[in-house]
Amino acid sequence: MQFAGFTLQNNLFVAPMAGVTDRPFRQLCKELGAGLAISEMVTCNSLLYGSAKTRRRADHEGEVDPISVQIAGADPRMMAEAARYNVDSGAQIIDINMGCPAKKVCNVMAGSALMQDEPLVAKILEAVVGAVPDTPVTLKFRTGWNRENKNAVAIARIAEDCGIRAIAIHGRTRADQYHGDAEYDTIALVKAKVRIPVIANGDITTPQKARFVLDYTGADGVMIGRAAQGRPWIFREIAHYLTTGETLPPPSTAEIHQILLRHLADLYAFYGEETGVRIARKHIAWYTKGLIGSAHFRHAMNQLDNVDLQLAAADEFFLGHAAANDQLSYEAADYCQGTLAA
Repeated sequence: MQFAGFTLQNNLFVAPMAGVTDRPFRQLCKELGAGLAISEMVTCNSLLYGSAKTRRRADHEGEVDPISVQIAGADPRMMAEAARYNVDSGAQIIDINMGCPAKKVCNVMAGSALMQDEPLVAKILEAVVGAVPDTPVTLKFRTGWNRENKNAVAIARIAEDCGIRAIAIHGRTRADQYHGDAEYDTIALVKAKVRIPVIANGDITTPQKARFVLDYTGADGVMIGRAAQGRPWIFREIAHYLTTGETLPPPSTAEIHQILLRHLADLYAFYGEETGVRIARKHIAWYTKGLIGSAHFRHAMNQLDNVDLQLAAADEFFLGHAAANDQLSYEAADYCQGTLAA
């Protein structure tokens, strides 16, 4: 797929997720079939550029190209400065966040709250595009800021006029947060109204759902977020289905175990032992969600405070499942339908 001047292996995108799409997760998803992985959002506040968190988010060492970094803010000048800072730090694509519904973001009129102010949207997009003229800029937003005010088409047209190279749309309004079902009619309407690539996002949890959304909306690609948490191989499953029409068998216990161990090793190396162990807990919880005995395991895991204990517990859990059956045993969920990640 041609996207923002880059050739991607496919049209599958990892959605930017705060606290999730760090470098280890992005690398893993790319290796398991994602065409592009977008970073968790980076502040536009220059006073925080020197913080450990911001420096980590600007660390792209060893990451497979292209490197896409998402910035968030509500001030055009500060957003322009943030774009330049991240390009200087290695970003090859700048993505602008107008999709996050979190209160701490929207309360300062950033994220999806910006959709209420279309003139300000235009000023921000013009400022960022102008600040990094040799770097493609993309935009992620929602269908509107509430169901009575769905202005995704207007925002998309502003984006196209300002030089935005591609857009991703989450099929919910800001007021919806992540409740209810995503709708795709608005995404289809936007696709019909603009010439730049449109990526569909929201509730895409299986290969079959990805095929449906692409066909229904006419979108150029799909973006996967929560469904990839603890299930990064969803990208190769979708890619295989879109190419062949056939469904891959779920990964074996041994393979999931090895993927998790690789992920944990990268987290420890990236964050250091203390922070790495803490961040690894949520990923381990996602990898084991719905598995027999996982509730007890996760409770015990959260009490462990060093790498050796965490790895030993993970080994014991997965080797126990492997001894019982090569395929993991889920308690009350249909793995193949993706309900664990919905």
